[in-house]
Amino acid sequence: MEQLGSAGGVALFMLLILGGGVWLFPAFLLVGVVGLFLFNGMDLTRIGPILSQVLWRSAASFELSAIPLFIFMGEIIFNTNIAQKMFRGISPYVDRVPGRLLHSNVGGCTIFAALCGSSVATTATIGRITINELSSRGYDRSMMLGSLAGAGSFGLMIPPSINLIIYGVLAEQPIAQLFAAGVLPGLLLASLYSAYIAIRCWMDPSMAPKGATTFTWWDRLRGIRDLGPVALLIGSVAGSIYSGIATPSESAVIGLLATVILAGVTGQLSIKMLKRALLATVKTSCMILTLMAGAGFLAVAMGYLHVPQEVAAGIGSLNLSPMWLLVLLTLFYIVLGCFLDGISLMVTTLAIVLPLVVNAGFDPIWFGIYLIIVTELALITPPVGLNLFVLQGLTKLDIRVLAVAAMPFFFLILLAGVILTVFPQIALWLPDVLFDK
Repeated sequence: MEQLGSAGGVALFMLLILGGGVWLFPAFLLVGVVGLFLFNGMDLTRIGPILSQVLWRSAASFELSAIPLFIFMGEIIFNTNIAQKMFRGISPYVDRVPGRLLHSNVGGCTIFAALCGSSVATTATIGRITINELSSRGYDRSMMLGSLAGAGSFGLMIPPSINLIIYGVLAEQPIAQLFAAGVLPGLLLASLYSAYIAIRCWMDPSMAPKGATTFTWWDRLRGIRDLGPVALLIGSVAGSIYSGIATPSESAVIGLLATVILAGVTGQLSIKMLKRALLATVKTSCMILTLMAGAGFLAVAMGYLHVPQEVAAGIGSLNLSPMWLLVLLTLFYIVLGCFLDGISLMVTTLAIVLPLVVNAGFDPIWFGIYLIIVTELALITPPVGLNLFVLQGLTKLDIRVLAVAAMPFFFLILLAGVILTVFPQIALWLPDVLFDK
């Protein structure tokens, strides 16, 4: 009963701190320190060394070095015309498909996600290119914005996903295997989006009117040339990982070097651009890494307080089957996703949730992909949907309008989660083949 009280007390204090608008990093530290002091009886002379050791260990992991490198790579791409060329290369190949250039949202986000690993950067970059282009051609606004909000989330799933790196470090799982596991589910989600767009536009052709431009086979050949730099960058990262030549952290160096060389060859490399990209990288990287350090201490504090064991025992007393446990967790993450972004969602809950699902018989590599899917929902659910905020900045539309536009893609993400649960080999087959898992 005493342990139950400590778990409830920590949870209540956490809700009060977050509800009070305290930033997540100090909130994690404060909850951990107060929890250990009040419910475990530790004095500050014992808490201090634990805090310093955990913060150092959380921030000094070699695997985390890939995060700022991939972010820097994405920022350089963001500040060049590589993404514009990518859109130009995709356009001739989707013009005859129902939905036409709406598929460029899906295709563009899929390809760009394979370059930078960030959902926000993916949404912002592709949105800057396609919103004005599609609006000027009379495409349906709701379908255009909804597909962009949904497809922007591919940055969480398709390697080199920063979220998969974070999950791999926190869950102590091989990041290269997680990258491989994210490929087919990412393509599945992209296929569901394109199928939905094609069906809707086939039923209502006015959603994707035919433009005055007619693409020829020569345009398609030029499209291959425009997609060449993107293919080179993807190949440098993915090829080095899956061939075994480099670890994910080392592949980030290879990808960054290839990006810098490409920007230099195309005449877009400058000190001013590098400073702008580096400053954005430092801001984003510091945000992510301080969150992980704070969450690491909170996880250790909860371990001292036996919170994971109490929660596991409480859920175990419900006698849920593995599938019902997954349903309960999905609902749990949907609710939390309305208030936390994807990274915060992951680092806040993983210490409690991961032991539950592993004990229920789920593969931790598979669960990493499932967790990415449910955190993708957080990107398009108000009031804290980051992709919705990005689109609001680009369009100046009310957040409610954007949330309604994204709703069909919310349910498509749920459908992808159901398919992945019924057919787990969609996520596990490629790691099995590449790494003899």
